[in-house]
Amino acid sequence: VQLQASGGGLVQAGESLRLSCAASRRIFSSSVLGWFRQAQEKEREFVARIRWSTGSTYYADSVKGRFTISRDSAKNTVYLQMNSLKPEDTAVYYCAASPSTSSYAPDFGSWGQGTLVTVSS
Repeated sequence: VQLQASGGGLVQAGESLRLSCAASRRIFSSSVLGWFRQAQEKEREFVARIRWSTGSTYYADSVKGRFTISRDSAKNTVYLQMNSLKPEDTAVYYCAASPSTSSYAPDFGSWGQGTLVTVSS
């Protein structure tokens, strides 16, 4: 499956953005879709994941309570609603898919091209 992330942009601290990740075909129900981010000169880090079949979610502590991951099965799309954005959320955000329940980037594949989120203070 190919994944295409979109929705990034420049916002001020405290504002919101919603990222979308569209799949090129139907996502297998056993799949886990995840969002990761990579800030300049930093390693890629896990943000959130969702199990496609059940909708169960898991978040990194740094975004818990501010970000919400969701999916639309009919559109084969996963979303990341980001509220109360902070300058430290600035990064390129990627979506990816995994056959297993993991928060570890090497367990994911089908990486999209990423979308840049910039939060100004």
